[in-house]
Amino acid sequence: MMAQTPDRTVNQTLAQKIIARAAGRTAVQPGEVVTAKVDLAMIHDSGGPRRVEPILKELGVGLFDADKVVLIADHFVPGDTQEGSDILDFTRAWAQQREVTFYDGEGICHVVLPERGHLRPGMFVVGGDSHSPTGGAFGTYMFGIGATEMAGVLATGEIWLKVPGTILIDWQNRLSRGVTAKDIMLALCGKLGMDGGQYQAVEYTGTAIAALSMQDRMTLSNMAAELGAQAGLIAPDETTSAYLNSVGGDPGDWRDWRTDGGAELLAHYQFDAAALEPQAAAPHSPANAAPVSAIPETPIDVAYIGACTGAKYDDLKGAAEILRGRVLASGVELLVAPASKRDQDRAAEEGIMRVFENAGARILSNACGICAGYGADRLGADVTCISSTARNFKGRMGAASSKVWLGSPLTVAASAVAGQIADPRHFLTIEMSAI
Repeated sequence: MMAQTPDRTVNQTLAQKIIARAAGRTAVQPGEVVTAKVDLAMIHDSGGPRRVEPILKELGVGLFDADKVVLIADHFVPGDTQEGSDILDFTRAWAQQREVTFYDGEGICHVVLPERGHLRPGMFVVGGDSHSPTGGAFGTYMFGIGATEMAGVLATGEIWLKVPGTILIDWQNRLSRGVTAKDIMLALCGKLGMDGGQYQAVEYTGTAIAALSMQDRMTLSNMAAELGAQAGLIAPDETTSAYLNSVGGDPGDWRDWRTDGGAELLAHYQFDAAALEPQAAAPHSPANAAPVSAIPETPIDVAYIGACTGAKYDDLKGAAEILRGRVLASGVELLVAPASKRDQDRAAEEGIMRVFENAGARILSNACGICAGYGADRLGADVTCISSTARNFKGRMGAASSKVWLGSPLTVAASAVAGQIADPRHFLTIEMSAI
């Protein structure tokens, strides 16, 4: 497809610009239905080969371009059940047969994909997982699709979509110490609800967003799914470019990918980051969010630091600051599942993993694990858990009678020490110190 020069006379949102390029157009308008060429397709072991291969075989077709397909084994890792072991075997055989880029047990797909340099500003990408909007942190239009639609993409390299409107979410000022990107998202879920994104494109902006690291931005884009959005975008900047260069990626012409002044918006929300407190969401919805300070005494049995929203390097470092020199409350089990092997290795080199071990934590695999209800460590009956995951739907992490609260990794760590849901600000030293 010949790349088209964007029409500079028409004010376009970031989402419109990326979709227009993928559709071979100079401009697109919200509500139009277009066919777009896919720059990359990401699949994983759960919804990938075992779901798409029967469809491809029935159609009698191969992959549109094996070099544009990335497969990541992360859901059934480490294969600690017979079902998981069998699915991983099939996944590995398929990867070899189809000759696609394959990461096996290296971590959760939404973290591994960018940390291996596969994303860049302006790309149009689909993922076989609902949290695929994570890619939007890099100025990539990335969204999740089901297995049947993914089979179509893998066969043709194209997908149709209705051009979304853009909901601009503007956070000004700076987050206070102990308040994180996860708190931003829980607060948004509480204020806007899980349909606040209207399956449109959410774009995060403002001085508070610009101050965030790439991993914190990934949390915002990831949880656009909890707002009911199709994509969660952040315009690329120097932070984006530096990160991509550090992982061997290509920032490309990143300055071109941003929403024009005067572009039509579906909605524009403004919030004060300085006024935000640590948040926690009660069972069984992220929309049940409220300031931790307003939550009545709630004892916990399990604290879980894991998932693509809550166990990246930055998350681990923040949680360790709470736990350093402290031990778990009596009767509390702390589970830590670093989001990627690279992040865990870095945390180990810096002594962060030792902080968890000294506190009494149990370290799990670099995988989705119990966040999505996989593996042998699922929550048991009547367990109360506080988790750094994105979702707390009934029965998702284990027994239907378990109760899962959501919080930032810092809030989870503080709660593990307190034995009940706790405000992490009460556990931070006056001055941040090296771990």
